[in-house]
Amino acid sequence: MGNTIMRAIISRRTVLPWVFLVLVILAGALTTVAAAQETTPAVADRLAKLEKDVAQAQSSGDNAWMLTSSALVLMMTGPGLALFYGGLVRKKNVLSTMMQSFALMAIVTVLWAIVGYSLCFASGTSFIGGFGHIFLRGVGAAPDADYAATIPQQSYMVFQLMFAIITPALITGAFAERMKFSAMALFMVLWSLIVYDPMAHMVWGKGGLLNSSLGGRIPTLDFAGGTVVHVTSGVSALVCALYLGKRLGYPKESILPHSVVLSFIGACLLWVGWFGFNAGSALAAGSLATSAFVATHFAAAAAVVGWGLAEWLRNGRPSALGAISGAVAGLVAITPASGFVGPMPALAIGFVAGIFCYLMVARVKAAFGYDDSLDAFGVHGAGGTIGALLTGVFAASAVNPVFKDSAGNPRAVGLIEGNAHQLLNQLVGVVIAWSLAIVGTLVILKLVDLIVGLRVSPEQEVQGLDLSQHGEEGYNLEY
Repeated sequence: MGNTIMRAIISRRTVLPWVFLVLVILAGALTTVAAAQETTPAVADRLAKLEKDVAQAQSSGDNAWMLTSSALVLMMTGPGLALFYGGLVRKKNVLSTMMQSFALMAIVTVLWAIVGYSLCFASGTSFIGGFGHIFLRGVGAAPDADYAATIPQQSYMVFQLMFAIITPALITGAFAERMKFSAMALFMVLWSLIVYDPMAHMVWGKGGLLNSSLGGRIPTLDFAGGTVVHVTSGVSALVCALYLGKRLGYPKESILPHSVVLSFIGACLLWVGWFGFNAGSALAAGSLATSAFVATHFAAAAAVVGWGLAEWLRNGRPSALGAISGAVAGLVAITPASGFVGPMPALAIGFVAGIFCYLMVARVKAAFGYDDSLDAFGVHGAGGTIGALLTGVFAASAVNPVFKDSAGNPRAVGLIEGNAHQLLNQLVGVVIAWSLAIVGTLVILKLVDLIVGLRVSPEQEVQGLDLSQHGEEGYNLEY
């Protein structure tokens, strides 16, 4: 009996610690599970916050680049183009010429806010946008993912505004020193609505006929405005020059630039500003912007060499005016290709453009005898056309895989990669731009001529447009 009781006590003493240990382990496990259950939502919240912060950082970086690019493009009009064109005219017309660029900064901005942006980028037909964004309705801090998913739509709107400003300003170089200021203002309002807005929508707008990334039936590659900006403005400039006729005394009298120094400064500002023009068209601060930046610079440099060599061979010496004209020609030609080609094709495009535009200015203009005062057609119309076509030759999927198959794999983009049809698409886009510019400009010129008259009187032209149109002089050497 005693032994039995003793064995029971010993057994209990042996088992109880094990039971206690098991209970402790179970309690710990339950505590761990409970802690894990409490921690999982906290980790998910932290991950979600991290993803939000990363997206916000990307958006902030992209937006900062786009606002900077917008400022750079505005700088291209004033002071860049204003100084470039202002130096090329006679001193009696310097203020009136610069005033045209400056006035368009204001006029086009107001027009853009009321209806211009909507006609370009709101949903509409294949040829023109609608009125969905009239008075900038719905254009705020939220992005429009179809155009730029990481920046506010208002940033996209103001960036595109700067293109709408400089495009008509380029035309003023063709009729410099002979058009009324009132006629210029009315002409540019109508031209923006009838020529620029439809072309911008066709190339860049949702559902536009020529849009290469948003369902266009004829996908035309135009990264930053070869057809939209330069072909339309350059061809319209030629039409204006032919319609208005020659300046008094041209070409018998020598009509020389009054200050190549001003033009030189303006050209340098244009070169710098063009980085916003082309690299900004990537719509984000990424590798595509870098590629466009490099292509832009290389093309401009090669065009200076091309123009300079052609001028040197013909005249026995290169000129400063030729150098800055060549730079602008290269910048024009690379504009449609800047987001689709690498550095070496950019050099080729710039070099070809420099020679081609020089021949247009030095030979073709002289042969036909038209008075394109500041060579707006010879540089922008011709340069934009050759650039748009060469884009179809050199565009590469390695730079920008704009075309993809049903599985999402990149397809050939340009002729050299095997997509010969793209060159035809580019040609169609150029033909449409030429046709719209010619017909639209002729109609507008006729209308403006009937309403206010286009050309200043011979007496006013002799006096100079600074005094006759604005009652001011650019240089008063008496004080």
